[in-house]
Amino acid sequence: MSRQISYFTRTSLYAALALGCFVTHPPAAVRAQSGTATPAYDIYAVRFGVLPQFPLSGLVAGADKEQKLDIPVMVWVVKGSDGRIVLVDSGFYREKFVTRWKVQHFSTPAAAVARLGIQPDQVSDIIITHMHWDHADGQDLFPKATVWIQKDEYEYYTGDAWQDANRRGGGADPDVMLALVKRNFAGQLRLVHGDNQTIIPGLTCYTGGRHTYASQYVGVNTVGGTVVLASDNVYLFQNLDAHRPIAQTLDAAANLQAQDRMRTLAARTGLVIPGHDPAVFTRFRAVADGVVQIAPDRAGTAR
Repeated sequence: MSRQISYFTRTSLYAALALGCFVTHPPAAVRAQSGTATPAYDIYAVRFGVLPQFPLSGLVAGADKEQKLDIPVMVWVVKGSDGRIVLVDSGFYREKFVTRWKVQHFSTPAAAVARLGIQPDQVSDIIITHMHWDHADGQDLFPKATVWIQKDEYEYYTGDAWQDANRRGGGADPDVMLALVKRNFAGQLRLVHGDNQTIIPGLTCYTGGRHTYASQYVGVNTVGGTVVLASDNVYLFQNLDAHRPIAQTLDAAANLQAQDRMRTLAARTGLVIPGHDPAVFTRFRAVADGVVQIAPDRAGTAR
């Protein structure tokens, strides 16, 4: 019996590896012996639309229910010194989302990224922070990219959560999930196994924000230190400045703990980049219409 279990265990493992379902990391000693320098990345926030008059109370817990603001929808382009082009989140493009949310100044994420001279088939990887439609719908616009997502997030939202609307939440969408499952069948999906995983040299995924079941955020190595792309684990700079959890979280205490951790990971607090703050496009240097460069210098100061 034990021999049979061992056989099936080995067989399942080999099959999973063939499908690219495991993130593997060489031992630290092997990595050190390779002598390969960790790539430094340039980071760009790319706005592809605006959600008008969004309630502040839907972003910051306990905020004024009457206050509203126009918030950007964005993706982040991460360009490596080794030539790799990575997207953190992929935005959305389906007409049902654009119409339902009355998105202003809309262009597809692919068209928005093209402002940086990047064509869709040049994107090598997409890191999906969480399964909400406004962050994961656009992944099929980039046909050659490998998509990375937390294993627990993928399994939760492709599993029996769909049998209970309260469990899956309002942000998950069937079309988005089906596109991701098809990506898996095509061998273009990689599942990240938990917290503090360096999936690509210089890019590390962290969990704990609890915006969704297993949302993740990304630490990016730059010449000036680490930039943390928080995505919706932090909606606005105000969450950080006031130490207030995001309004849409499964665990407010865990969200605050994640914010505290982001501060320790980033070269400085101003380099924790929230998911929907219009101030991102005024605090950093504009390089194109709706595009700013988040690039700290060697002293850790954003420019």
